[in-house]
Amino acid sequence: MFLGTFSHNIDEKGRLSIPSRFREVLSEKQLPERLVVTQGLDACLFGYPLLEWKKFEEKIMSRPLTRSDDRYFIRRLLAGATECVLDKQGRIMLPLALRNYAGLEREAVIVGVSTRIEIWSPKRWQEYLASGKSLEDIAEQIQEL
Repeated sequence: MFLGTFSHNIDEKGRLSIPSRFREVLSEKQLPERLVVTQGLDACLFGYPLLEWKKFEEKIMSRPLTRSDDRYFIRRLLAGATECVLDKQGRIMLPLALRNYAGLEREAVIVGVSTRIEIWSPKRWQEYLASGKSLEDIAEQIQEL
């Protein structure tokens, strides 16, 4: 399970170091360690271990192709996806198109969200946090908690 928030640099070649805690989770799930990275929601990137990606892909592919929004969503997620193998230093190479989509330059915030990670530009992450309601307001609206 991916938990926590970490800040890491992106080098001039577009490589991002994955936090050691997350690498441990990946090595438990598969060898070699790899993530499928794609465009996420809210202008961040989603990174899934291969087995979790297959589950996610299965869910989205079960959507009806007769609906244009479903087709668009599926195309955006799958067309932008890339399999990233961790190198010996625990880094992944983020393609330029994905870095541009997420507004990533020299720094990234890596957030653990249970079965996936999210990769944010620091500016967008702070804007996202500032734009939301308080946890108390949301908790009042979510009765299942």
